[in-house]
Amino acid sequence: MNHRRVIPKIYARLLAAHGPQHWWPGETPFEIMVGAVLTQNTAWVNVERAIANLKRGDALSPEAIVAVHPRRLAAWLKPSGYFNVKAKRLRAFCRWLIAQGGLEPLARRPTGELRRALLAVHGIGPETADDILLYAFGRPVFVIDAYTRRIFRRLGLVAGTEDYETLRALFEEALGPETPVYNEYHGLIVRHGKDVCRTVPRCGDCCLAMQCRRVG
Repeated sequence: MNHRRVIPKIYARLLAAHGPQHWWPGETPFEIMVGAVLTQNTAWVNVERAIANLKRGDALSPEAIVAVHPRRLAAWLKPSGYFNVKAKRLRAFCRWLIAQGGLEPLARRPTGELRRALLAVHGIGPETADDILLYAFGRPVFVIDAYTRRIFRRLGLVAGTEDYETLRALFEEALGPETPVYNEYHGLIVRHGKDVCRTVPRCGDCCLAMQCRRVG
């Protein structure tokens, strides 16, 4: 199958069906980064509640998160689930961010170097690192998540067992280095995976149904 031809066509169909998603929610690059750490293994609505708690506590900054007592931080993050683990990960990320001199020095680093640095931080895996690179730093890095694997496996475009880097390279090769498209495409995949191509899919509402193989 010609992935370079099909993957852009699927993007066009999703965009026509769902409209622009303006993803990722966040008022600042740092808020986007916090959301990327907290969204692991939970729904976005729970992340929003946790971020709202940080805002009410006047703690939505790296310095405040590092300074606050760990138990208080964990309590603020409780809506996001796995809150003790996420509190440790968020503190580790904020310590790293402060040690690097903040966002401006990081923004000057080449994408590959910055990605390697993010992956070296405790609790930051490929998906979280790429969320941060794409949405906080505006880098052309395609994010692969569980929705991507589900949708494109059902379409017969991937096996679903490929490693993260293989799938990322597949999408980036098909789309070219287009940061706005990566941004919107990932948002559309999230929307479609949550609302239509669920674990139990709503095939009658699917704009991709004509070419879907419904594998699993």
